[in-house]
Amino acid sequence: MARDTVDSTPIGNISDLVDTLAEGSKTPDQFRIGTEHEKFGFCTRDLKPIPYEGLHGVKAVLEGMEGLLGWERIEDAGNIIGLADPVGGGAISIEPGGQFELSGGPLDNLHQTCRETNAHLAQVRQVAEPMGVGFLGLGMTPTWSRADMPRMPKSRYDIMTAYMPKVGTRGLDMMYRTSTVQVNLDFRDEADMVRKMRVGLALQPIATAIFANSPFVEGKPNGFLSNRAHIWLDTDNDRVSSLPIAFKDDFSFRAYVEWGLDVPMYFVKRGDRYHDVTGTTFRAFMNGALKDVIPDAEPTMGDWNNHLSTLFPDVRLKRYIEMRGADAGPWRRICALPAFWVGLLYDDGILEQAWEMVHDWSEEERAALRTEVPRTALKTKFRNRSVLDLAREAVALSSEGLKRRARTNEGGVDERTFLEPVKETIASGLTPAEHMLMKYEGEWQGDLSHAYKEYAY
Repeated sequence: MARDTVDSTPIGNISDLVDTLAEGSKTPDQFRIGTEHEKFGFCTRDLKPIPYEGLHGVKAVLEGMEGLLGWERIEDAGNIIGLADPVGGGAISIEPGGQFELSGGPLDNLHQTCRETNAHLAQVRQVAEPMGVGFLGLGMTPTWSRADMPRMPKSRYDIMTAYMPKVGTRGLDMMYRTSTVQVNLDFRDEADMVRKMRVGLALQPIATAIFANSPFVEGKPNGFLSNRAHIWLDTDNDRVSSLPIAFKDDFSFRAYVEWGLDVPMYFVKRGDRYHDVTGTTFRAFMNGALKDVIPDAEPTMGDWNNHLSTLFPDVRLKRYIEMRGADAGPWRRICALPAFWVGLLYDDGILEQAWEMVHDWSEEERAALRTEVPRTALKTKFRNRSVLDLAREAVALSSEGLKRRARTNEGGVDERTFLEPVKETIASGLTPAEHMLMKYEGEWQGDLSHAYKEYAY
């Protein structure tokens, strides 16, 4: 996230929080696609992570991008931490370990999304290559230890770094050593939101399997195909969830708000200062728990929107829906991830068929998928089938959904072209992680320095 919200509108009651989610409702002609992807910066000379400071650091890359793009500078305590596009609505931000993120603008179709992605990667290369900096597209750092990772000067990350070891064993790995690609999508109304949340949550492990791309840690295989997804299972279970409440009959905007109210906060921002309020729920905040603890202790809509950004269910609800289950990967897969979900969720008939596919899965079955997929991905067993079978069915539905959208480029090619990397995975039955492992055991001869060439953007 590039910039924390500043909105001093007071919160009158819980209904105000419900209303702010409902305000995200759009008519289908207003539906947009917002794609986010992260990547690891590395020094091409020695393949080490780049620091924040210095001629070859994150700060220098951000300032170079600022000069190239003319985007608005975002600072924290005088340090540049991101850039915002004042016209297109996109942003560049940095994650705790220096992962460089593009949060794409809200676009009409996947052709625009892929042009945006390709333009961004070309711009990053233009700035970074003369500095001796490259960027790597994997779900987890393949060779670096946690101690190797730099720390970015963002106040919210200082608070999270201190708090994570109190609530899980892998939170710092999540923060500093993982990268993802995700897509943000719209909903028509509450009923549409509920259906998309349920389908997204049920099929999120299928997406995790298809895009599994984090099989190494500190130079060796780690026993998982998506270690990034495994890390999330023990990060902070107060806020990391498969969200079982979404499958209850009474799930609604209000139900999501009620869940979020009881999740402990990380911080409250007043002016330029971030106040550590870990352990205090937003509900307690609304009931006066921070009176005499922070200045201006009445909660605001800005506080609530910032809190929403620190909830980490597998599918996150704001004024749009965020699909959060995929490892970062090569550039073609950056476009493939939004294609997968747009095809499934943006056609009513296909969405209904996707719901029919998953509607009778039990909470226990969904939880088992979420637990097992990081290790065995497409080979994970489900009932009398495999995740590969489920993925084949989901991808076929997605392809039909994209066909029905009929959004073509100048050459008359529709959006199904962006599913090709996923279809290749389904055809081979092998995830990107398994292809990497075969290279590691074969032509790479155990030398992961090759990854920094073959998987760099």
